[in-house]
Amino acid sequence: MLLLLNFISVFAALKSTKQQRLRQALLRRNCAVGNQSLDNLNDSDLKNFIVDDKHGIIYCYIPKVACTNWKRTLIALNYSEPYPDPMSFKHNWVHQFERFQHLNDFPKRFDVYLFVLQAKLKHYTKFLFVRDPFVRLISAYRDKMLNYDQYFYEGYVRLILLLYEKQTNITYNHEVAKKQGLQPSFYEFIQYILDPQTEKKEPFEPHWRQMYRLCHPCFIEYDFIGHQESLQEDAQELLKILKLENAIKFPSSYENMTSVDSVMDWFQSVPLEYRRNTAGGIC
Repeated sequence: MLLLLNFISVFAALKSTKQQRLRQALLRRNCAVGNQSLDNLNDSDLKNFIVDDKHGIIYCYIPKVACTNWKRTLIALNYSEPYPDPMSFKHNWVHQFERFQHLNDFPKRFDVYLFVLQAKLKHYTKFLFVRDPFVRLISAYRDKMLNYDQYFYEGYVRLILLLYEKQTNITYNHEVAKKQGLQPSFYEFIQYILDPQTEKKEPFEPHWRQMYRLCHPCFIEYDFIGHQESLQEDAQELLKILKLENAIKFPSSYENMTSVDSVMDWFQSVPLEYRRNTAGGIC
């Protein structure tokens, strides 16, 4: 029986290693040939990279890809053992930028910081989690366009309503807007994202910014790539690699999570031309 369990464990490890190699190859497949080094990135490009010196971890977080629970987990790991339950940390609290050390805390223009930055990238375990880009876009719409706060209402929802519904005299208050039932359609949200004028004004908001522009897989060689679609399994595998599987438990997934199966239902309202353009615009 023990021999069988050992065989299963070895087989699972080999399967995981092969899977990681395939994912790494897939992630880098579209990278252009040429000089792809850290020198090509600005300090601002590194602000999504969380550094955990205690455990030798670098995590590039992507909004709408389990980043809340990974941030909770990393915060818990910086306490003394036994680690607290990651779910004991509130959603809004874990998203405060100052809770973490980031790679852009080491400005590359200073040689001493550049040396430290390069050393961390070389020796730490670097990981990210990715998600089907269409599903991620739908999740961002549900969260930020339908369940908006004042920030997203004033900066995006209200603007989309003005641009594509040609509404006038729209309230500036998000609570009033909710009572009035104001919300852009999914099609209008897609129009806004694909509008060339949108990015001319400012970069995409991180919740729908392309994943490669947040985590730069052509410039950073990741040791582990997890998928939202196999989140619990991948999270457990990563914790094993970090030798933390017995020390902390990654939180369970949110039950109301947007699924791959629902993509076609959401895009039925979007004209075919926009569907095709969306594929090029968000991937």
